[in-house]
This record gives sequence, C-alpha cells and structure tokens, in this order.
Amino acid sequence: MRVTQNMLNQNLLANLQRSNTAMGKYMNQLSTGKKINLPSDNPVTAVRSMYYRSSLNEVDQFKRNLEDGLSWMSTTDEALDQLTSVMQRARELTVQGLSDTNDASARQAIAEEINQLKEHLGEIANSQIAGRYVFAGTDVKSPPFRADEAVPGSVKEFRNSNNETLELQVGQTNHIQINVLGTNVFNNDGDGGVFKVLENVVNYFNSPDSTSETDFLDKLDGQIDNILKERSELGARMNRLELSTSKVDALEVSTTRLLSQEEDADISKVIIDLKSQENAHNAALSAGARIIQPTLVDFLR
Repeated sequence: MRVTQNMLNQNLLANLQRSNTAMGKYMNQLSTGKKINLPSDNPVTAVRSMYYRSSLNEVDQFKRNLEDGLSWMSTTDEALDQLTSVMQRARELTVQGLSDTNDASARQAIAEEINQLKEHLGEIANSQIAGRYVFAGTDVKSPPFRADEAVPGSVKEFRNSNNETLELQVGQTNHIQINVLGTNVFNNDGDGGVFKVLENVVNYFNSPDSTSETDFLDKLDGQIDNILKERSELGARMNRLELSTSKVDALEVSTTRLLSQEEDADISKVIIDLKSQENAHNAALSAGARIIQPTLVDFLR
C-alpha cells in the first residue's frame, strides 16, 4: 500500500486531535476536581454518583426533620416543666387552705391565687412553636384552650379532642412521634382534668361545704403523676431522637466518602497524566514538523 503525504498529514492531525482531547479532559478534572464531568465519561460511575447524591439529599431532609423534632420536643418539655411547677404550687396552696387555722378570707385569697394558676395552665396548654400549638394533636392551628365560639361570652376551657399523633421520618424506616397529646395531659380523665380539679378546689375554698368531697390532694397528686408520666415518655422519645441524630450523621459521613471515591479526582495522578500527555503532544508536534517540512524546493537545493 502506497503511503502518500496526504495520509501522513491526516494521521498526524487525527493523533493531535486525540492528544488535545486527552489534555482537555485532564484540564477539566484539575479545574473541577472531579473524575467525571459528563455521564458519557463513565456511565457506571455516573449512575453510582447519582445514587449517592440522592442518598445525601435524603440525609439532609432527615437532619432537618431531626432539628424540627428536637425543637418541638424541647418546647413541649419546657411547657410540661412549667405545668409541673404550677401543679406543685397549687398543691401547696391546697394543703395550706385545708388547714383549720385559716379563716374564710384567707381561704378566699388562696382560692384567688389558685384561680390565677388555673388561668396560667390555659396559657401553658396553648404553648406554640412557629405558630403551631404543641398540645393540639394534628389540629395545630387551633388553640386547645379557648372559649366556645358558638356561645358568646362562654369561658375558656380545654376544648381540643384531637388524639392524632405527629410523626417525623428520621430514617428510611424510622418514624418518631414528636408531640404529646393535650388530652392526655390536661383532660386525662375525660372530665375536665387538671382544670376541673383546680376549679373544684377554688369553689370549695370560696364557699366550703361540709358535705363536699375534700380528697383534693389525692386528685392533685394523680394529675401530677400523670404529667410526670407523660414527660418521662417524652424524654424517652427525645433520647431516641438524639440517637437517631448520631446515626444520620454517621450515614452522611459514610455516603459522602463513597461519593468522593466515585467522583473526586486524584489530583497528583491527574497532574502526572497531564504532563505525560503534554510531552506526548509536544513529541507529536515535533515529529509532524519533520514530516511536513520537505517540499519540492527542498529537493532542488
């Protein structure tokens, strides 16, 4: 087969083009720090990278859910702590009021303070975070402690009966309840709960009746025990949420490492490859100059 000058020129240009393409690839890897910049560079690696990126997006959402859940639970725990303090103060006042050393005016003063504590319980029942009521079940836009809108002038009472739980997904198969049901805290007996107990105490101290029941201390203790039970269950879920935070953080680290192994370029290797390709390119240009140099004039000298 006869090799013509045109064939030599075409082969040289093709080889130089491939050399330029290879140098462009290495330069892109250096500028971006990534082994692949297009799916066509390595389809298998590109698919795995997309999977890891999707996993990292899920992890980011789980972390946001964990932060929201911890904020919600912390607000609820603070409210239950205030509620416990109020109920303990109400018990102290009840013990004081039941003493025979108090006259009618002293008992009325105690009744007034307990009545103010009862109103404060309503404020605690309407605790909010970011405009959402924490003790309202899933009906987070309606205050649990409110007056009956259908009855003008009605007094405020705990009117929420929503018993649905709020759950957040903090893992592929991990869902955690973040709320405490207000009915379990404020109306656990279905007959007014803590509000009814305090109302009965106030009524008794304002107009004592020898025939009235006076087992107020037992009922107050029962309500306090119930609040502590709900708070302990909340604390257990908070501990679980914190453990889930550690798990999600570890998952993020491992997934990021896997993504780095798939995508990130070995800069030292890329530099060496680039320099090698540059040397090959320069050698090709030098050889090409010698191939193309001879002309008819050169032979006539």
